[in-house]
Amino acid sequence: MPFNVLVAVCLVYVIILFAVAFEVERREMRGRRVRFLRSPIVYTLSLSIYCTAWTFYGAVGYAARSGLEFVTIYLGPTLVFVGWWWILRKLVRIGRAQRVTSIADLISSRYGKSNTLGVIVTLMAVASYTPYIALQLQSVTLSFGVFAADAPLGWALPDQGATALWLAGGLALFTILFGTRNLDANERHHGVVMAIALEAVMKLVALLAVGIFVVWGLAGGVADVLARIDASAISDWRLQPGRWAGLTFVSAAAILTLPRMFQVMVVENTDERHLATASWAFPAYLMLMSLFVVPIAVIGLERMPPGTNPDLFVLTLPLAAGEGGLALLAFLGGFSSATSMVIVAAIALATMVSNHIVTPLWLALRAGSARAPGDVRGLVLMSRRLSIAVVLAMGYGYFRLSGGSAALAAIGLIAFVGTAQVLPAMIGGIFWRGGTRSGAIAGLTLGFAIWLYTLFLPSFGEDGLISAAVLAEGPFGIGWLRPRALFGIEGLDPLLHALFWSLLLNTAAFLGVSLFSFPGPMERLQGVAFVNIFDQAPGTRSWSRGQAEAEDLLSMSQRILGVDEAQRFFQAEAAAQGKAGFLPDTTPDFIARLERQLAGSVGAATAHAMIAQLSGGASVSVQDLIAVAGEAAEIKEYSAQLEAKSEELVRTARALREANDKLTELSVQKDAFLGQISHELRTPMTSIRAFSEILMEPDLPEPMRAQYAEIIHEEARRLTRLLDDLLDLSVLENRKAQLNITVANLHDLISRAVTAASSSRAERPFRIERDPAAEHMPVFTDADRLVQVFINLIANARKYCDADRPVLRIEVKQRAGRVQVDFIDNGSGIPKKAQGLIFEKFSRLTDTSKAGGAGLGLAICREIMVNLGGTIDYVPGQGGAAFRVTLPLRRRDAAAGADPGA
Repeated sequence: MPFNVLVAVCLVYVIILFAVAFEVERREMRGRRVRFLRSPIVYTLSLSIYCTAWTFYGAVGYAARSGLEFVTIYLGPTLVFVGWWWILRKLVRIGRAQRVTSIADLISSRYGKSNTLGVIVTLMAVASYTPYIALQLQSVTLSFGVFAADAPLGWALPDQGATALWLAGGLALFTILFGTRNLDANERHHGVVMAIALEAVMKLVALLAVGIFVVWGLAGGVADVLARIDASAISDWRLQPGRWAGLTFVSAAAILTLPRMFQVMVVENTDERHLATASWAFPAYLMLMSLFVVPIAVIGLERMPPGTNPDLFVLTLPLAAGEGGLALLAFLGGFSSATSMVIVAAIALATMVSNHIVTPLWLALRAGSARAPGDVRGLVLMSRRLSIAVVLAMGYGYFRLSGGSAALAAIGLIAFVGTAQVLPAMIGGIFWRGGTRSGAIAGLTLGFAIWLYTLFLPSFGEDGLISAAVLAEGPFGIGWLRPRALFGIEGLDPLLHALFWSLLLNTAAFLGVSLFSFPGPMERLQGVAFVNIFDQAPGTRSWSRGQAEAEDLLSMSQRILGVDEAQRFFQAEAAAQGKAGFLPDTTPDFIARLERQLAGSVGAATAHAMIAQLSGGASVSVQDLIAVAGEAAEIKEYSAQLEAKSEELVRTARALREANDKLTELSVQKDAFLGQISHELRTPMTSIRAFSEILMEPDLPEPMRAQYAEIIHEEARRLTRLLDDLLDLSVLENRKAQLNITVANLHDLISRAVTAASSSRAERPFRIERDPAAEHMPVFTDADRLVQVFINLIANARKYCDADRPVLRIEVKQRAGRVQVDFIDNGSGIPKKAQGLIFEKFSRLTDTSKAGGAGLGLAICREIMVNLGGTIDYVPGQGGAAFRVTLPLRRRDAAAGADPGA
């Protein structure tokens, strides 16, 4: 086919896309809605941007090189839409309720409307997508090159770089015209969606046409193709379960985390019910796209000369057979695959850059800018247009710098792994209220750094951005830090290696930091709103009646939404308040609705910041305070239990303090108890937060970094122990512990305790003296609970015995059907005035300002022994600290301590 005809057809095709997009935009702006645009079929077709040029061309090349492994790229999304579409439904519902404009906006909004998170996700997306856009430019330029090979010199473009430049410029122009035509409060681009749907049909028809031609034109039908497949090298392909599962997982993650997929799946969604159709229609589309991949690959390997690029078999097979029209159709299919992806990706990235970098930066540089005159709407639109141009320029620059190298061939999967780093924060955010901003930041940054180091940078080869010495030996010769053998694990496929470590450390950091960090009120409110999205009515209040004036809010809204739309919104709100013809009152409900309206244009974080400048800040309602108190649920429950035992506590208060006012004394004790819990929880968390902030300093010396990390680790362990002890104590005090009373050998139980308590390295020599012969006797008890008591007593002796050469004697005696086990050390013992307090909760004989246990160990031991029908006492006058554990020998007595209902 003449090259000039190809160029003319491309121009006509682009003009048709322009015309379709323009007409749809014109009708929508005039209020004449296009019913077909809001159909589930168009929504499903818009999801086809998942199938880029990498899929259209690359799937055939993938099959020619790696057999059926290409199926994983289609299998992952199919599993999500068929089996996990309820996750998609939740994302769509959240997107509509929160006016989410991008995946960065989703993460930012979930974790307290944190713009820091929005910036992180935006930078991650740009880094992942720049080479991916370059891959699309390369695919189109290669396909141009196939047709231009025999073109007259006057029609041939100078080189691939010039073709890519023209393509990038044209895509930038189209995206700017129809992706930033106006600032829609819902951030939907109707013209673009219709153009994407048209391109979806084009690439499907093109690939099916080539497949039909190959099977029934070049081969002898289905039976002949099956025989050729069986005789080809593809039949020798063997399934690698690990790689198959890994690629399926990463492609499933990509359908949720790719910015372009989030844009069409969540932001552009007009009706949540469309997901029901997409749950079967989109997998069917993917099945049709993959139907003829293997036949085309097999016939291409047979008929094309050795050395022919298998990625271009879709084009070269029809051309070699003299089918110029079919080759042109195939070219347009590949052209559609590339352009649709680039257009939507550029829109998504530009929205993220504008909402989370440019506009917040502008707000920060101009104090009080929410009231200042000016056109925020114009700023946002201009920043998005410039961002589109910059994103496409970066893709073109990457293409030129890489020279269209082979490194681009694998960039699709590499980009998938990069964008998958958002998955833990996303899934955790919509299903777990405990996820925090600090946890999301830690997980995202760590996971993305591991991806860069282990996969992205090494993909350039030994002469690329990482030297061959670092690849082979690790940085500074540290072998366990080799990018492709992290932590000394060798033999894994590079992609799986990077996927495993990046997501593992990402998830661990997200969960760990979230568990040991406190969410703020806005984080807690957003957590409830996201996790319980199906249970909550819209319009949850999050603002107090602040200092904002309706005039100021209207002025700001007009600069963002436009004069007409802002005035329509304010008039409707005033009418709803019974103030038609006036401005509405700035009630919390009104401000919350206004924030959601603005969020559709500039993002949740920016809208929240702008309103906060005017209203004097956000506050939380009673519902929010209840949510914030979620972490203290166990403490509140225990407080209620204390009140239920008021009479018992009053008697204890009288005996200890000789107080006259029993009720007042009980209140004081309860307050002191809760205050001590608060202190014990706050102390480790303060240390964790303080040293975490220090660790973020870039120039911190490594020895200090290691020291502070160890402190954080120890404080986290301390906090976990405290929470476990609180729960255990609550269960035991209420006699709700499930006891497993069995017969056991006392000698074995003591041995288990000694071994467990001695597992950690002692700071000094510690000797234990026993009489094994006296210990051999059967006891009816809960073995695990009794061992827990023994471990605590042995560990206390190891920790607190102050003798130069500490020794612990364990003596066993029988007395009147009961057995006594004494634990006696050779230290100075416990002072007399403190002996009556050691079994009380939160009592510590050491300096309470120092890190250590919370003082619950002996209190738990006492409750265990009560549940077991025994006792634990301090025995004075033994020359050191001495504790006596008494427990019954007979089954009847052992069961007496258990709750009858347990």
